[in-house]
Amino acid sequence: MKTVEYIFTAPSSDIQHDMLVTMLAGIGFDSFMDDEHSLKAYCSVDNRDDMAVENLLLEPPFSDIQLLKVEEMPDKDWNELWEASYQPVVVNERCRVRAPFHESDPSFEFDLVIEPKMSFGTANHETTAQIVQLMLETDFQGKEVLDMGSGTAVLAILAKKLGAARTVAIDNDEWAYRNAFTNCELNGISDIEIVLGDAQAIKGSFDVVLANINRNILLRDMCLYFKAMRPDAHIFFSGFYTEDLDSIKTEAERLGLHYQRHLSRNNWVAAEFCK
Repeated sequence: MKTVEYIFTAPSSDIQHDMLVTMLAGIGFDSFMDDEHSLKAYCSVDNRDDMAVENLLLEPPFSDIQLLKVEEMPDKDWNELWEASYQPVVVNERCRVRAPFHESDPSFEFDLVIEPKMSFGTANHETTAQIVQLMLETDFQGKEVLDMGSGTAVLAILAKKLGAARTVAIDNDEWAYRNAFTNCELNGISDIEIVLGDAQAIKGSFDVVLANINRNILLRDMCLYFKAMRPDAHIFFSGFYTEDLDSIKTEAERLGLHYQRHLSRNNWVAAEFCK
């Protein structure tokens, strides 16, 4: 069956990217590829609906995205094409995040298998990779951990591999919720509590909170994360830009959190605070 390639200008943020991919999937697109300047989306000829795409781009969240090109493609193995473009990510020479089609490598202390599907969190993005780096420098042994906005659940999975006890992964996206079960199974983990919901779904208290989301949600829900933190608990924030760090610090300190450190790469930040 022939495939149609749609090339869009690159989304301006991870949130916009994830929203667009989810909406495109809802109108028949089944695979996606990113590069620095564009998002490419693919559907079968039978599922082609140019009017639906045009209407989608009229919606406010996507009004700045342009459709650059539409072209029918020759028959290809699109899964093979995606596999060729997806490379494992290595953090601190200790943790490797790979897809199921990559061979395992026992030379890494942590060799995580992540099937991203439509969920955010493969460590290819700076926000995830930087939190992984901070996690590798933190004691998780016996700690109770909350992964808020868990996406693929890669951070929750790493927490368990690092020795965490009770671990809860919460995401309000149904794709991410389902995907988390898949990735736990791929990594041989059966005891992560996977929850479909937002910050209102948090139950219990935790020694470590991981929150890789975005600036606005972090500022809005930080008080709920704070309430779920035990005395001396640590929280890792990411998903925001360098210029947003002062806003994150101000709200965190207002609540009673104390800044510890942060990492920055390509203007993306991951920061650690403690209670």
